[in-house]
Amino acid sequence: MAAEGAGELVKMVALLGSAVVAVPLFKRLGLGSVLGYLAAGLVIGPFGLKLFDDPQAIIHIAELGVVMFLFIIGLEMNPSHLWALRRQIFGLGSLQVVLAAFMLTLVGIFGFDAPWQVAFVCASGFVLTSTAIVMQVLGERNELASRGGQRMVSILLFEDLLIVPLLAIVSFLAPHDPAQAAETGSVWLKLGTAALSVAVLVAAGLWLLNPLFRVLAKSKAREVMTAAALLVVLGAALLMEEGGLSMAMGAFVAGVLLSESSFRHQLEADIEPFRGLLLGLFFLGVGMALDLNVVAQNWQIIVSGVLALMAAKAAVIYFVARAAKSSRAEAAERAVMMAQGGEFAFVLFSAAFSQKVIDATVNANMTAIVVLSMALTPLFLILHGKYLAPRLKQQGAERENDEIHEQKAVIVVGMGRFGQITSDILNMCGYPLTIIDKDPVMVDGMNKYGVKTYFGDASRPELLYTAGIEKAQLLVVAIDDKEQALHIVEFARKVNPGLKIIARAYDRIHTFKLHRAGVDVAVRETFDSAVRTGRTALEVLGMEKGKADEISRFYFHRDRAHLARTAAIYDPAKAIFQNEDMLRVSKREDAETAAMIQALMRGEVVEWPDEMTDSDKISSLK
Repeated sequence: MAAEGAGELVKMVALLGSAVVAVPLFKRLGLGSVLGYLAAGLVIGPFGLKLFDDPQAIIHIAELGVVMFLFIIGLEMNPSHLWALRRQIFGLGSLQVVLAAFMLTLVGIFGFDAPWQVAFVCASGFVLTSTAIVMQVLGERNELASRGGQRMVSILLFEDLLIVPLLAIVSFLAPHDPAQAAETGSVWLKLGTAALSVAVLVAAGLWLLNPLFRVLAKSKAREVMTAAALLVVLGAALLMEEGGLSMAMGAFVAGVLLSESSFRHQLEADIEPFRGLLLGLFFLGVGMALDLNVVAQNWQIIVSGVLALMAAKAAVIYFVARAAKSSRAEAAERAVMMAQGGEFAFVLFSAAFSQKVIDATVNANMTAIVVLSMALTPLFLILHGKYLAPRLKQQGAERENDEIHEQKAVIVVGMGRFGQITSDILNMCGYPLTIIDKDPVMVDGMNKYGVKTYFGDASRPELLYTAGIEKAQLLVVAIDDKEQALHIVEFARKVNPGLKIIARAYDRIHTFKLHRAGVDVAVRETFDSAVRTGRTALEVLGMEKGKADEISRFYFHRDRAHLARTAAIYDPAKAIFQNEDMLRVSKREDAETAAMIQALMRGEVVEWPDEMTDSDKISSLK
């Protein structure tokens, strides 16, 4: 008994050790974590060190990693967001799946001389993209919430929904057999069971889960909350599997139902460690499942099958993406990332084999083709990123605005040095933001850093409409383009009269123009830092810190009051040094301010301006 326990412990150590060694090594070499897991699985599997002899059992358990990943994705998608993606899920997803299945079936019939039934089953299995690989890559790149990432997630969700009708089609294609006929006759029962499972899960999510977590939260036992989170994920997965649907789809639905719960962030934190560990275990299992004996015996069919199926599927994906108005660069990246077969293909092939639609040889070959395509995807992504993507970006047209599916109370336009600080303060205080910037390098960098930022020109009305400008509470314009800032403020004030608008101003004249355009508060971009610099200079020159602080604060309020007075005589038709009235008032104000500061230095009492801000003063002049 002790020896048997020690053997199991050796296997556990081998799994963890192979991952710990391989993944950092492959990432250091620039090959990615997925390829590291696959290689580690191959080394310790039945065709390497033979530490494991049943990789399918490991894959089945490790599929829970995919399940948990879909649960976390669901937590990020509230029902309204999911409804906004309906066209992508059912429109883009169905178009890609139908065309790819048709094309791959033709490849099987004419390229490999297979009967149409066998070709269709093989094509249908290969069409189901690997959710694990795509999600892992998108997660590592912080692109799950990007426009391209959302489209890929939508297609994956549609493919998950297909497993039930595909299994039903396999039953119809099975050779005539009384037992099989009886099973075929129960297709409507299976569909009814699947619908009932979904209904039960939705009902539990709407009326049971939130009260349950409120009760558990009162116990203040963190481990109980973690257990409850796992119970929700695994229970939803089990319910959907019993209903004939995919476990991943069950977890996703549970996540969506909890997306607006106050416990969402805690659930995500509880599930994340298990998700990462089990997803890594899944890739290890896939690496172990690559049967090198089958590959060696049928290497010509398998290699040609991998290349032909991946090429045909990639071509269809590229065509569909371009038809949906994606850029060449985005379409090519999606084609490379989604060209492989997926984990649900194993389920479909197993069912087809058990019902004698395909024989053992076809099952073994197609399993090897799918596994090999999954193993090659990280390599193809590296080659694409190094050679193809840079050329497509150079040749491509101007980048299109991102699609914004979320409408939040605060919109921030501009993520330069000014906007970053503003958005940091708001974000750290818990205010949800919709951030827009038109610098593609900045947008990609901020998304990689973890700050969701949309690419787009906010001076285009349609972008502000999709961002929710009509219902927003606050607009912060932090860009350094003076004319564009004026245009954005004018449009925002027109469509939402009750909106509060804070804008970055370049100088005094720009401040005047912004208030004429309808801004509530204009903040001169260098004024505060310049006053601080003057105060620091006084201290460096030997002035006592308290006196330097008093003088800088006096200048700050005096200048803001002066700004309001000069605004009354500002004439946009005249250049700043051609407005004689404005020059005369400014000179008088400067002389008075200098005399008052000299009095402060002598310790005399002077009259301070009131605390009314320049924005308040200027607004009162309108």
